[in-house]
Amino acid sequence: MKIGVGIPNQVRDVRPQVIPEWAAQAEEAGFSSLATVGRIAYPGVMDTVALAAAAGATKSIGLMSGVLLATVWPAPLLAKELAAIDGVSGGRLTVGFGIGIRPDDFVVDGLGTKGLGARIDRDLETYRSMWTGQPVGGGDNPGVPAGTREVPMLFGGMAPASFARMAKWGQGYVGGSAPAQFVAGHF
Repeated sequence: MKIGVGIPNQVRDVRPQVIPEWAAQAEEAGFSSLATVGRIAYPGVMDTVALAAAAGATKSIGLMSGVLLATVWPAPLLAKELAAIDGVSGGRLTVGFGIGIRPDDFVVDGLGTKGLGARIDRDLETYRSMWTGQPVGGGDNPGVPAGTREVPMLFGGMAPASFARMAKWGQGYVGGSAPAQFVAGHF
């Protein structure tokens, strides 16, 4: 049995220096993975920053977002960020994606709460394109180093479309920060 633990990145007003210390202690204690929770409009540490800090502070523990709000990011920037975290960690990242439901998390101009399903579907194409070394930004250069792998993806959500995304793109389902009995029926 594998047992993971959450990184306290979204504990209100967390001291950011706790993140690498927590990660190192979790690895030393024998946990199999460390997971984050994503929010923008909350006084915590961004999940990508927490994962990068954990990658730098550990050597073998798995890293996971559970869930990262993909649609609040411009797709090429998130793809590059995730590829870098995966690379720095030596291929230990698994990313759990959600589309988000809280309007206050959508802070980037042009990335509001309308059309989230269509947006994540386009974004997934962008992630794969970037992770497989295709040129980015209309130029000739790829956005990530040669040898970058496609980061394994999990999907959260309760809509049939989220299950379809999981079947097409993913390696599994992530229940996010929900009690087991809440997601049990989906398994």
